[in-house]
Amino acid sequence: GYYNASAIGLTDSIHVTVGSRAQWVGIRHAPLSFIATGDMPFKFLSKRWATGAVIQQQSMGLFSTLNVGAQLAYKKKLFGGELGIGVQVGLVNQSFRGDSIIMPEGDNAHEGNDDAIPKSRITGNGFDLGAGLYFKHKWFWAGISASHITETSLSLKAEGNEEDIYEFKYGRVFYLMAGSNIPIKNTLFELQPSILAKTNTRFFQGEATFRVRYNKFLSGGLAYRHKDAVSIMVGANFKNF
Repeated sequence: GYYNASAIGLTDSIHVTVGSRAQWVGIRHAPLSFIATGDMPFKFLSKRWATGAVIQQQSMGLFSTLNVGAQLAYKKKLFGGELGIGVQVGLVNQSFRGDSIIMPEGDNAHEGNDDAIPKSRITGNGFDLGAGLYFKHKWFWAGISASHITETSLSLKAEGNEEDIYEFKYGRVFYLMAGSNIPIKNTLFELQPSILAKTNTRFFQGEATFRVRYNKFLSGGLAYRHKDAVSIMVGANFKNF
C-alpha cells in the first residue's frame, strides 16, 4: 500500500503497519525514517472499495521530509481474481535547517555570505498525487504504480521572509511489483517469491525476495537489493497479527 494506492483492502480486516529505520547509528545527522500505513475495505452502492492512509517522515542531514496521503481504491472481479484501481492524494512538506549549517574555516570553496546558502530554517508545502493498478489472484499478484505524478515544485522560504525563496522539485517515480504463492504438494510449506522494481527513468533499483512459509504461521527468507544489500527475514502470523 505504501508503493501502490490500489494494493489496499486486500483482506476483510483493518490492516495497520508501523515501522521505523535508523541508519549509520552514531553519526551526527544520520538518516532517520518513520512510516505508518492503514487501510480497510468497505462497500458502497453494492461495490467493493477500500480506503487507506499513509504517513512518512524522514530526516537526512539538515533536510526533513513529511508525506501524508489519503487513499481510495475500487475493486472489481476479473479473470478469476480481483483488480484494484487506486489513487492517493496528499501533502508533501520539505524543510531545511539553514541555521544549523557549519561553514568550514579557511575554505575558499564556501562563503558565508553566499545567497544560495540559507541562513535560517526554511520550509515549504505542496500537493502530491499517486495512482496505481493491482491484480490479485489465488496464485499470484502484480501491480504497477507511480508516485509524485504532478512532480510538485516546492517553494521553501523562512517565516516572515518572502524574498529568499529556494525551489525543491519532487521527481516522478514508477514501481513494478509481482509475486506468487506456491504450495508444495503434500506438505504444509509454501514458496513466496516476489520482486519490486523502482525507477525515475534516470536511475533504477531492483529487489528480489524469496520466502518460505510453514502452515501459514512461520516464515523466513532472503532478500537482495541490486548492488546494495542482502537481508534476512524471519516472521510469524498469529491470528490477525
